[in-house]
Amino acid sequence: MKSLLLFVSACAITLFASAQQDKATRPSPPATASQTLTGGAVVTIDYSQPSVRGRTIGKDLEPINGKVWRTGANEATVFQVNKGVKVEGKELPPGKYGLFTIAGDNEWTIIFNKTWNQWGAFQYKEADDVLRVKVKPIKSKTFTEKMTFTVNKNGTITLLWGDWQVDFRVE
Repeated sequence: MKSLLLFVSACAITLFASAQQDKATRPSPPATASQTLTGGAVVTIDYSQPSVRGRTIGKDLEPINGKVWRTGANEATVFQVNKGVKVEGKELPPGKYGLFTIAGDNEWTIIFNKTWNQWGAFQYKEADDVLRVKVKPIKSKTFTEKMTFTVNKNGTITLLWGDWQVDFRVE
């Protein structure tokens, strides 16, 4: 009887712990954008989707101009390529990277950092950057409540967030 009680208790604890780990129930749920590009490289972006919920991006909500942002919520966003590519004309070897950004009104810096397995940007170290590229943001034609990445077959990666649209090219 004692063994049965211990077994039932262990199962209940495991079930409770599993429920706590269900990332789909987070306020910023996980999402993935993936595509095989025309040249054969597979690009995958794993991220969590924060929602605006009436807040002001840049004031109440990241990104804050000039500060490193995990480009999503929860764990750092992961950008993965299965073979070497060029991002905005600069070489990026195959692998997994933490995808960070630094926002600005007229220019965003897209950062590929070798430390991909981390929470947020709290452990971010510039010394671990593999590649940085600069791109121009544009005002989106539509408002995007949940931050979203798209990967087009032609290699255009688009970040949509609030009224921002930030594109960069991968080939």
